[in-house]
Amino acid sequence: MGVIILLLGASLAVALGFLAAFIWSVKHGQFEDDFSPAHRILFDEKKYNGND
Repeated sequence: MGVIILLLGASLAVALGFLAAFIWSVKHGQFEDDFSPAHRILFDEKKYNGND
């Protein structure tokens, strides 16, 4: 029975950690631009510098 309480506490701690990371990322604008990275990878051109 003690192991179940320990596992519940550990799982709650992990869940709260992920929730805190998600809230931090939303507040710092990690999910604001979800359009341009998908298009930037399609039109990304390498600049040739002539050293190849």
